[in-house]
Amino acid sequence: MDFQISEDSAPSEFISEEQRRQLVGRPPASGAWRVGDNIGDRKFSDVFSLNLESGRELGNIVLAYESWGELNQAKDNAVLVLHALTGDSHTSGNSGTGHPTSGWWNGLVGPGLPIDTDKFFVITPNVLGGCQGSTGPSSLDPQGREYGPSFPQLTIRDQANAFVELAKQFGIETWFSVIGGSMAGMHALEMAIANPASIERLAILAAPPYTTADQVALNTVQLEAIRSDSNFAGGWYYDAKPGFGPHKGLALARRMALLNYRSPAELNERFGRSWQSKVSPLTERGKYAVESYLDFHGNKFVRRFDANSYITLVSAMNSHDVGRGHASVEQALSKITCSTLVLGVDSDRLFPVSGQQLIADNISGPLFGGKLQLVESEFGHDGFLIEIDAVGQALGSFLS
Repeated sequence: MDFQISEDSAPSEFISEEQRRQLVGRPPASGAWRVGDNIGDRKFSDVFSLNLESGRELGNIVLAYESWGELNQAKDNAVLVLHALTGDSHTSGNSGTGHPTSGWWNGLVGPGLPIDTDKFFVITPNVLGGCQGSTGPSSLDPQGREYGPSFPQLTIRDQANAFVELAKQFGIETWFSVIGGSMAGMHALEMAIANPASIERLAILAAPPYTTADQVALNTVQLEAIRSDSNFAGGWYYDAKPGFGPHKGLALARRMALLNYRSPAELNERFGRSWQSKVSPLTERGKYAVESYLDFHGNKFVRRFDANSYITLVSAMNSHDVGRGHASVEQALSKITCSTLVLGVDSDRLFPVSGQQLIADNISGPLFGGKLQLVESEFGHDGFLIEIDAVGQALGSFLS
């Protein structure tokens, strides 16, 4: 794959001039934020250690985070907004120096918005194992080299425990709300089950109570796509020249994931069988528009993400099972006693509504609206990120 964008690399309707400029030239070996890069709006936690479910201890941990609003004196107005697999701490804001993309939930967090920063102190940390400032595989180990493939295996519970440590550093004993969609919903569930009294309001969006065999299978294929890239070099690629990192494998994993994030109806309606250019797809040089769309997003992704982090985070998602260590999934969910919003997307084929229904049916605390809230969307799993009006209305009502 040529990682220099051309006129035929994606439908022009999807590319702004700013995006086009970002994709010119060869990408670095890793798209991770590194010490010495512009910090943008990031802040950093104090250093801490964590005992992992694997039995290992990970030391010298730092979480990058961003915050909006002010923490009041009672420290009872804090809202924790967690990010999904390929997100980061930049929930709200513009792209620019230090932040390759604009906020992934722009329109929901801010003054007078559903997550109102005039009322709440809102914080989003980059997940442990991530690549945008928090300790992860691209961070330096005690010997001064990137952890790379030697970074310890993490579980969703390990990552949730890191968020608990962050709350301690702020002196926050009880979150006014914890909000998480997709992978972030997994973290939020674990936090609410492990320490029910620490959360007053819980919002779970498009997330399952456990990762199914089908989902593990889909994830495994993505990870093998990365590992099979010869430039992955067993995970030791950080010294590679621009353009010689594991870009093909990581881009392929991203393209596979996008097929689960979006619905068949949306892709069919949006692209049909249209060509990307005047060159017929029946020739070697021609492409269908949907092919070019996937190429573009793979090309864009490798410039802001790290291959080892992708493996670490997806592997953590495979570990997700709220029933592990409990009598059953249902018994674990019954430990959630706070007021809870459970929201699903009707066209979600990654984490189908049946998973959210299981959560809604088994929590012990009051369920917002008395039932599972359903967003109708053509966008599939990504509907919880895209349907800002519907999701914002539900969150705004829930938080008020």
